[in-house]
Amino acid sequence: MKDELDLILMDAEESMKKGINHLELELIRIRAGKANPQMLDGLVVDYYGSPTAINQVGNVSATDARTLTIQPWEKNMLQPIERAIIAANLGVTPQNDGNIIRLFMPPLTEERRKEFVKRANHEGEHSRVAIRNIRREAIEEIKKLQKNGLSEDAAKDAEKHMQDVTDRYISVVDKHLSSKEKEIMSV
Repeated sequence: MKDELDLILMDAEESMKKGINHLELELIRIRAGKANPQMLDGLVVDYYGSPTAINQVGNVSATDARTLTIQPWEKNMLQPIERAIIAANLGVTPQNDGNIIRLFMPPLTEERRKEFVKRANHEGEHSRVAIRNIRREAIEEIKKLQKNGLSEDAAKDAEKHMQDVTDRYISVVDKHLSSKEKEIMSV
C-alpha cells in the first residue's frame, strides 16, 4: 500500500514539473521587446513535403536586440521559410535578400504589450488548471487505495501532502507570470 501511495505522489509531482516546463517554453515564445531565437521554436517549415522545425532547416540567430536572422542550409528553402513565418502570424514581415531572411521586430506599443501580458496570463491559467487536474486525479487514486485497505489517516496525510505540492507549483506559476509581465511591460 505504502509503495503504491508513494508512486501516486511521485507521478503527480513529476507531471506538475512537466507542466511548469511547458509553461516556461510557452512564456519564452511570447515576445518581450527584444528578439530571441527561441521565439521561432515550434515554427514548422514544409521541407520537401514533411513538416520540419525551422531550426532544422537553417541557422536562427539574433543579430541585435530587434533583429532575427535565418540563414537556411539550402537556398531553395528561403520561400518555404518565408511562407511559414507569414502563416505563423508573428506580427513581423520577413525580409528576404536572396541569401538570408531577416525579421525586424517592431517596437512594442502599449496595446501590444498588454496583449502579450494577456497571452502570458492565459498560458499561466492553462498551467494552473493542469496542475489542479493532476491533484484531482492523484486524490482520486488515493481514495481508491483507501477503499482497498489504506488507513484513513494515511489517506488524509497523502491528500494534505498533495495539496501542499499543488500550492507550491501554483506559486511557481505565479512567479513565472509576474516576472514575464515585468519583462513585457518594461520599456
